[in-house]
Formats: sequence, C-alpha cells, structure tokens
Amino acid sequence: MHGSRIAAIGHYQPAKVLTNEDLARMVDTSDEWITSRVGIRTRHIAGPDEPVDELAAHAAAKALATAGLAPGDIDLVLVATSTAIDRSPNTAARVAARLGIPAPAAMDVNVVCAGFTHALATADHTVRAGAATRALVIGADKMSEVTDWTDRSTCVLVGDGAGAAVIEACAPGERAGIGPVLWGSVPEMGNAVRIEGTPPRFAQEGQSVYRWATTQLPSIARRACEKAGVEPADLAAVVLHQANLRIIEPLAQKIGAVNAVVARDVTESGNTSAASIPLALSKLIEQGSVRTGDPALLFGFGGNLSYAGQVIRCP
Repeated sequence: MHGSRIAAIGHYQPAKVLTNEDLARMVDTSDEWITSRVGIRTRHIAGPDEPVDELAAHAAAKALATAGLAPGDIDLVLVATSTAIDRSPNTAARVAARLGIPAPAAMDVNVVCAGFTHALATADHTVRAGAATRALVIGADKMSEVTDWTDRSTCVLVGDGAGAAVIEACAPGERAGIGPVLWGSVPEMGNAVRIEGTPPRFAQEGQSVYRWATTQLPSIARRACEKAGVEPADLAAVVLHQANLRIIEPLAQKIGAVNAVVARDVTESGNTSAASIPLALSKLIEQGSVRTGDPALLFGFGGNLSYAGQVIRCP
C-alpha cells in the first residue's frame, strides 16, 4: 500500500458578489456590525439557475486541467455537500455526467462544514487500498439556498462556491502527500448547527459553537499534526474551515503554527461550508503563498459538531 497525494486543486465561485452594504439594505445590520463579529466583508451568491453540481463541476474541471488529466482518468468522485436538494441522482453522479467521466464510483458525503476533510480522508484510504486509481474530491455548497434572508444572525454569514482536488497514488518510495486523518464528533452537541425543515433552513447556536471551537479544537488539531509527525511550528499553512475570523485567528495561534500562512478567505467568501477549505487552499496556491511540497494543516469543523483534519503536502 502506497500513500496518496493531491495532484492538483481548483476552485470556483459565482460571479455575483453580495457586500455588507448590500445586506444592510435587506436586514437590520451594518458593515461595522458584521466585520467586527465575523470578519466577513463580501460573499459570492449563486443564481437560481446555478445548482450545486454546476458549482462543483466548474471547480473539478479546473483541477483536472491543472493536473493535465482527462475525465476518463478518474474512477472515483466524492462530493462533500449538505445543500443538494435532490437525493437521486446524487451530486457526485451529476458532476460525473457533466464532466463526461465514464464509469466512476460516485458518492456524496454529508458532514457539512467538515465534509471536504472527511471526503479527502476517504479518497486517501480508497486509493491506498487499491480500490481507486485517481479520485476527484469536491467540496461544494450553495448555502444561499438554505438561508433565511430575513434572519440577520445567519444571512450575513453565508456564501456559495466549490473547491476540488485530484487525488492519486504516490509512486513507490515517494513520501505520502496526505497524512493520517484525525476525525470525530460531539453527538450531544449535534443540534448546535442545523440545516433542517421543509424547506430546509440553516440555523446555529453561535455562542455554543464559538466556545467549543476556541476551547476544544486546538488540542484536537495538534493531535492531527502529531499523527502526521509534523510539528505545528513547521507548518507552512493552516487552512481551517472558514466560519468566522474570530475563530480562525485564535485557533491557529493556539495550535502553535507560528510560522504558517493562515487562510483568511472567509473575509471575501463568507462561510461556504464544505467548499471553504479547498476554496481557501486553492487560492493560497494560486497566489503563490505556499510552495509545492509545503506541509499544510487542513481542519474542518462545524455541522453535526463533527471535525476532521490532516496534514497534506501542497501540490
């Protein structure tokens, strides 16, 4: 069994940008109120004719092109999403159809904000076991479709987008590019973040999530580094779920990643749920903020009060 690695990554965001000033004309809020509490200034919003699978397919096509691969080279498609309205065909199957991937295993993974890191670990395990050769792992969410736009406590948080990674086996003797996953959940707090009802609506107990994230997650994230055999001080980047700048900055500091670039894409993208980690990582790579082979901690947390993290080597 050889390890696996991320061969390439890509992202996609809808063209429409919603600013804090725009929101202030919709609900009782202000730019100062939003930025001081969550750090968000803008977010991208998909139109009614842009379903989740379309967002996902755009990001996946970019990752495939960057990797220099054809759709036929992929035999596993995993899409992390919690906002797909239809149950069947699942989002992964629709992405495969859009891209012309001929006969992949196609599965959706619903772990909400921690979905991408769960799906990445699943792809890593599958490739290591020889059950797949190359996988597309996509995080895609259209949070705008499950948001109550009259509720100022939640509508200011969300955005839409997708990020995708191509996963393939390492060559014999090559260092693994995806480290061991550390994952788990807090089932008794599962109702703290919800997308439920008919029609489904996003809701959360913000203070409970904030206290849990800032007090419990640092030690869990450090254990993910330990499993990978990487000291936090040696990390080149930390890419946490982009939920709230007031969570991201202290959490990165408490992990001990003193030399790392910390992804702060939440400021321009909002909370894009499962899309947030691959979207933010793709931007860091595109901007040249990290180099090929650099160690980066990816750590997702939130919905279901689930978490999953691993150290990867940047493509």
